[in-house]
Amino acid sequence: MFDFVEPRVRRLVADHLGVGTEELTRDVSLADELAVDSLDLVELALALEAEFGISLSEATLDQVRTYGELADAVCVLARHRREAEFGAERAREPLIWARVILPQAHGNGELQRAGWLTPYAAETIAEDALRGGQGTRLEVSVSSTVSDDGLARLVHQFAWLGDRGVQVNVRRDTHLGANGNRTHPHAAA
Repeated sequence: MFDFVEPRVRRLVADHLGVGTEELTRDVSLADELAVDSLDLVELALALEAEFGISLSEATLDQVRTYGELADAVCVLARHRREAEFGAERAREPLIWARVILPQAHGNGELQRAGWLTPYAAETIAEDALRGGQGTRLEVSVSSTVSDDGLARLVHQFAWLGDRGVQVNVRRDTHLGANGNRTHPHAAA
């Protein structure tokens, strides 16, 4: 993440302080070499907070002496913010178990997938079902804890496959644990 955030930090700090980006080496002292006083540092922190959607605490600013320390602090906070966003995204995505059952014309094969229903996973499942052609069945199971709205969104997400000859069945499964694993002994994961 440092490789993506640090250049933006460097440009913002250079613009804010009116210095060249080449002057911002990791060990350059903000106070001694760049003449940054406490008010400048607070203004710089506010600009960084606005740019990255982070919050630089007073305690963090008190520990920052060099440009490298400032860049490191921003990178850590940006990473924590992204991890929190990723966790929130995961919380909205249901765990699913999907089974694509091919028609007899294709030898009665089946493909099973389990995991988080990310947009990529939904696209992959749909492509698997479409590859089977007319008469393919797609069975999608979600935990019994998924809300009615969540189940309705899932049904809607795969409904278009019906227009392409794929029979779609979406249901809650009391045997599908909160972690997405099937809990009865005869199910393949």
